[in-house]
Amino acid sequence: MASATTGDDQPDNWLVARRDPETGIESLRAHFSGHAYDPHDHDDMLIGYTEQGVQRFQCHRSLHTSVPGRAILIEPGALHDGHAPDANGFTYAMLYLPPAWVERAARRLNIAGLGGVEAAFGHTLVDDRSLVDAIRQAFLAIYDDEGRLARDQTLDRLLTQLGGQLRNPPLASELAAPPAIARVRDLLHEQMDGNMGLDELADMAGIDRFRLTRLFQRTFGTSPHAYLVRLRLRAARRLLAIGRTPAQVAAEVGFADQSHLGRWFRRAYRMTPAAYRRMCTNVPD
Repeated sequence: MASATTGDDQPDNWLVARRDPETGIESLRAHFSGHAYDPHDHDDMLIGYTEQGVQRFQCHRSLHTSVPGRAILIEPGALHDGHAPDANGFTYAMLYLPPAWVERAARRLNIAGLGGVEAAFGHTLVDDRSLVDAIRQAFLAIYDDEGRLARDQTLDRLLTQLGGQLRNPPLASELAAPPAIARVRDLLHEQMDGNMGLDELADMAGIDRFRLTRLFQRTFGTSPHAYLVRLRLRAARRLLAIGRTPAQVAAEVGFADQSHLGRWFRRAYRMTPAAYRRMCTNVPD
């Protein structure tokens, strides 16, 4: 099992991440005091718990406070950040479940609604001892490389528990963006590696720059530039995971150069692109 360890400017901050090569599931255990993560999102479903201290983060445009005994459930694509409100910081453990793996496993276990990005949890934080225990057992089976049988059994138990935490996803009409803003979003996806300016986006949307920024923020909870950075970072993770070098990835997704990618990647994920690539592929830098 490949792993990555990264330090921090603050000596008491640390992060250890490991990846199960067969399932693609990543397990991460970390400790932070003060600022932990800039706002970012993932292709994966994030399932974890706080081990020690107080963990505070924004998700779904609400402020959440997690303490030991609470499960953390974050859907793919949900924007979130992280910080420690107390001087002693917090320690947490997290599983990153790839949507394709979740969809296959949910179909096998006949858990409706759990597949991929359609999954919607009723609550981001859940006080449920049995759920936290299921997450902990699955996490340890993968993080400590306890073998395939332990991994498979604990993950089946975890997914069964998660099936009870689902809510009906929002209706398409509730998620619909205003047409002008939807066009801007689609253009950002289509030309992720481009170098568009705000005037170009505003002209394409047919509204002024100020109104564009305000409506985009209201619809997606972030600015057009921050949304574009999120797109690039998620694409960068996918490419690094299959062995692309950081320099290649920076060019492919639209960052100015490798150092530009590295600055944003570290702010979002607290590890370097090279460390993430090494964890996923076992390929040395």
